[in-house]
Amino acid sequence: MITTTTTSIIVGDARRPVTPRWPVPEERRTVTVLFADIVGSTALVNRLDPEDVRALQRVYFDTVARVLHRWQGVVEKYVGDAVMALFGARHSDGFDAYRAVRAGLEIQAALDRRPMVGDIRLRVRVGVATGEVVVDLGDAVSGGHGVASGAVITTAARLQEYAPPGAVALCAATARATAGLINQRQLPPVPVAGHVPPVPVWHAVGPVRPGVDRHDGPLIGRRRELATIRDQLTLAIRERKPCWISLVGPTGSGRSRLLHELVRGMTTVDGALVHWSVTACQPYPDQVLEPVAELLRGVAGVRRGDGPAAVHDRLVAALTALFPPERVAAAVPALQRMLANPDGSAAAMAGAAICRDVLLRLATQVPLVVAVDDVDRAAPAVSGFLRALFSAATARGLPLAVITLHQPQWADTRPGSARRVTIRPLATVQSGRLLRHLLTRAGQPVPLVDRLLPLVGGRPGHAAAYVASIVAGADPAALPLPEAVRRAVGAELDHLDGERRAVLMAAGVLGGVISGAAVDRALGWTPGRSVSALRRLVAAGLLIPQHAGGYGFASPALCQVAAERLPRALRAVFTRRAATVPRHDTARRPHGAAVNPVARTLGDGSANRPAEVVRLDAVRSRVGRDTALVTLAPAPGSNPPRLPAPTMATPPAALPRAANRAAGVNRLRAVAPAGDVPPTSAATVSAARANGGGHWPSDVGRVPVAIRVAPIVAGSAGPGVGATPGARRAVPRPPLIHQPDGLADSA
Repeated sequence: MITTTTTSIIVGDARRPVTPRWPVPEERRTVTVLFADIVGSTALVNRLDPEDVRALQRVYFDTVARVLHRWQGVVEKYVGDAVMALFGARHSDGFDAYRAVRAGLEIQAALDRRPMVGDIRLRVRVGVATGEVVVDLGDAVSGGHGVASGAVITTAARLQEYAPPGAVALCAATARATAGLINQRQLPPVPVAGHVPPVPVWHAVGPVRPGVDRHDGPLIGRRRELATIRDQLTLAIRERKPCWISLVGPTGSGRSRLLHELVRGMTTVDGALVHWSVTACQPYPDQVLEPVAELLRGVAGVRRGDGPAAVHDRLVAALTALFPPERVAAAVPALQRMLANPDGSAAAMAGAAICRDVLLRLATQVPLVVAVDDVDRAAPAVSGFLRALFSAATARGLPLAVITLHQPQWADTRPGSARRVTIRPLATVQSGRLLRHLLTRAGQPVPLVDRLLPLVGGRPGHAAAYVASIVAGADPAALPLPEAVRRAVGAELDHLDGERRAVLMAAGVLGGVISGAAVDRALGWTPGRSVSALRRLVAAGLLIPQHAGGYGFASPALCQVAAERLPRALRAVFTRRAATVPRHDTARRPHGAAVNPVARTLGDGSANRPAEVVRLDAVRSRVGRDTALVTLAPAPGSNPPRLPAPTMATPPAALPRAANRAAGVNRLRAVAPAGDVPPTSAATVSAARANGGGHWPSDVGRVPVAIRVAPIVAGSAGPGVGATPGARRAVPRPPLIHQPDGLADSA
């Protein structure tokens, strides 16, 4: 770290845009911090005139800020000769660490050994660290001061001290997040102040050239999606009516795996060979037309690393069968220039236009399918290329199809006639089969399926990530959320506006089946304000409607990430506020919903099973009471217990029906806001019967009651129930103590 007496701190900018008030003002977020500092600045400042120092600082800061802005970094502060930037401070795309490392490498390329002012040359060290911070969302804009707080900021500053001049040093979390995207070189661990033992360090070398993902396992499920896409492709080829298929699903849903199965399995249509041209878009490519260049390489058989002579020969061989000789002679040089530098310049765009003609000519000879994976990462020029290709093929009546793969939130530019195929989560049985296959292939115990099944949420990518974490040494008994899953789910959350994010975070804290009233109360909103946001979250596939207007999370990982975004104080406030609102907890938890932490186990032979939870508000009608009542199954080898005496949750009229219900759920806990249990009397029951529609009388409804089922101890006084083994009695829970919120309603 460089210190100097001539530096200043720049904390803001009068031109900084004013951001709207965020419903949740602070979040706990995983961010990547970049810290850059000039090498030898003290000696440099001592030998320069102050005016020269000022001019040098301006050029240096402008150069660094320009690079950081290009990679969507937020400059939190300039301190002396050091620059600290945040990636993922307010919005994350899942590639925050990658963008930070690329920015560090580009800063080095822009500064290293280049004259800045006169003949003065600067060298810098860069450290990049990833970790959790608390972020002030209202101030997370370029030039803000004190935006984030956390140990990772100090770690980044310490790491840059271990980077050689002109290099970028990475922490372990950053190295894991950029594995497969950045070439890295691991160094021996180094001693860092405040860290015991020494910290491992990696040096970033450069970006990795894109490769092809391996898909060597069986495809489980997806029969309907496969059949739909195959039918559409077959129809387009037979009738020579081009089709555009948009394959949509979140990260981890198996989009790429499904495309691989299509390419592998659909090789002919009516005996004619189908030519597949497939490419994938890398995150933030240096060259905007790289996906188009990759399509051309596939058609011409050009391999990465081929020299200019080899590229020329392969292009000539491929184009000779498609164009007349004079057209080949003119097209090959333009295509070579695009392959060498697909940067979106006029020359590269001219080459892309020729590439489009190559694909159209190829479609006149063989059926052609052009597939682009992760098209939501591509530059607009790629979307324009695909639309022009599709329009020309439609006008000419060619057997051509376009398949694009992207996430649901992408504002795609597909034509209106495109067919949208949405990838749904796997069914529970299918997820179990996939987990058994992954565990067996990884040499892990198959019984771990029961532990993993509630966590993966029907997403194959999440299943693979959990198994990989176990292989890497994660404790199967307390599995943390894999980093890759956390990054992807966090990006899904950040694609939402502030209001929907706040609703999801409040719902994540509440858990179970959530009501709009509970969300409104937790956030301090007026009743009904969350209805629109909840409906939009259902439309986005993030929440699942449940009974009686309740909602459950579609993904357990989303529930966990949303809840963990809240600082501890806000979690406590949200929980306390919502405690007085009736919940939609049910005896059957929906698939993928978060496990309710208040569900307890009983101390009998079924202690390994969570107690079933039913709110008293759900049993105030005759139908609700019938649904809530269950038969207490006897323990093996014991006599059937007597039916429990009438209580608030089991009125006498419902007992005969409860006795005839099928066994299977043998424990019941009725829960509502805490209070005293009023005595159950004949007058109360008569009033209940007299109330129209079978509802409880109004005076009973005003008394919040919590009832839990507990074993009856021999000799205890139970209303109408003896000391029969296995019987249950109602026990009142102590009342809750309500503290003041301590937080403004607008929070």
